[in-house]
Amino acid sequence: MIRCQITDGTAHLNEEDWFAGLAPDVEFLQVREKGLSARDLGRVVRRALAVGPRILVNDRTDVAVATGAAGVHLRGDSIRPSELRKIVPAGFVITVACHSEADCLECAGADYAILSPVFSPLSKQDTRPALGLDTLRRIVRVSPVPVIALGGITGGTAAECIAAGAVGVAGITLFRR
Repeated sequence: MIRCQITDGTAHLNEEDWFAGLAPDVEFLQVREKGLSARDLGRVVRRALAVGPRILVNDRTDVAVATGAAGVHLRGDSIRPSELRKIVPAGFVITVACHSEADCLECAGADYAILSPVFSPLSKQDTRPALGLDTLRRIVRVSPVPVIALGGITGGTAAECIAAGAVGVAGITLFRR
């Protein structure tokens, strides 16, 4: 099972506490720090590379490539993964935010679709209705790439997501230390 910790956007508040909250035993760490400049994001990513998991930079391919990160996580309105794949290094990991079956059907070229919200998020307000396990199960069957479940995932519901066909789970609250 793939486990992907997503950072909470607070690196700029207290970097030492932020780094102390990173889980070194996950497969991916998605650095989602929208408030940082490219320079500061690059510095944080370089330091995070020493923590252990493979680093995905949220929607900043330039920073991901420049720092030697494992890959990038694209927002739904970003460049298509199939176009990005043409210019990134071999082995570069691309994940894409998906919120519906239609989104997942358009993520050819990505390595993973990160589908949310499967359940109501625990770390933030989200106006989108939770998709639920039945929708997750249906999308897993039609998605051209493996699906990672996100949104309201707990230790108890992670197994349900895997049983529904997801190859992994992602979250902020799930991995808080």
